[in-house]
Amino acid sequence: MNRSEGFVKRRNVTRENSEGVNKEEQNNEKRSNHEEEVDDGDSKETRLTLMEEVLLLGLKDKEGYTSFWNDCISSGLRGCILIELGLRGRVELEKLGMRRRSLLARKLVLKHDTPIGDVLLDEALKHLKETDPPESVQSWIEYLSGETWNPLKLRYQLKNVRERLAKNLVEKGVLTTEKQNFLFFDMTTHPLTDNITKSRLIKKIQDAVLVKWVNNPQQMDKRMLALIFLAHASDVLENAFAPLNDDDYELATKRVRKLLDLNFEEEANKPNTSDVLWAVFAAFTK
Repeated sequence: MNRSEGFVKRRNVTRENSEGVNKEEQNNEKRSNHEEEVDDGDSKETRLTLMEEVLLLGLKDKEGYTSFWNDCISSGLRGCILIELGLRGRVELEKLGMRRRSLLARKLVLKHDTPIGDVLLDEALKHLKETDPPESVQSWIEYLSGETWNPLKLRYQLKNVRERLAKNLVEKGVLTTEKQNFLFFDMTTHPLTDNITKSRLIKKIQDAVLVKWVNNPQQMDKRMLALIFLAHASDVLENAFAPLNDDDYELATKRVRKLLDLNFEEEANKPNTSDVLWAVFAAFTK
């Protein structure tokens, strides 16, 4: 997939202190949680995971389901899960050693297995813990999506991810649950009820590439960087940019293309970065 693909034509879119966790990791997670709470300006119940944010961007507000033509969001959500596990200190890439191997050649290894408290993340963590020898990020995206030719790996598939995430958002008061009748079947849908949360999410993304643009990915908030990239990989980033005027839209997409064209191998070798994040990026632009 071409990294800049998806911005050719503008579309009309309406608009944890547990044993085994060292203090540094605890502090990092607490800091991450605090930053999210400050960003959201609301209680913990409205804080969203990367997976929930990407799904929320992709859901049609009134209809309550994602586009039937979107075949990217499934793998995109699995990428979100791996990045969440990386940012929360549960997984990392194996060390480089004497031979410098590419991001996609390095294996994803367990750092520690303390449960996070999120069902999907803990299920993925359990699969990673049980796998020996370790597998690459690219392989894990395929396994968790069920897109593998190896029947022995199908047990790693995370099923009903969109529906489970939507239920999380219902519990957080962002969505509601309805039944819609289509021609030959009934479908459970999840229309938007909390416009403020989605509006805040969209504004946060717009601000990151416009008024708060830092022109240096290493200075960007890692979660925001991941959100922008995986929203693009899931073909839902356009929904955040659709409300912009033409000039801002052009500037926003130009800056996103700049991020997509980065040398991920070089970025992963810089200090204080997340190698899992860059490996997931590389897997989607392979």
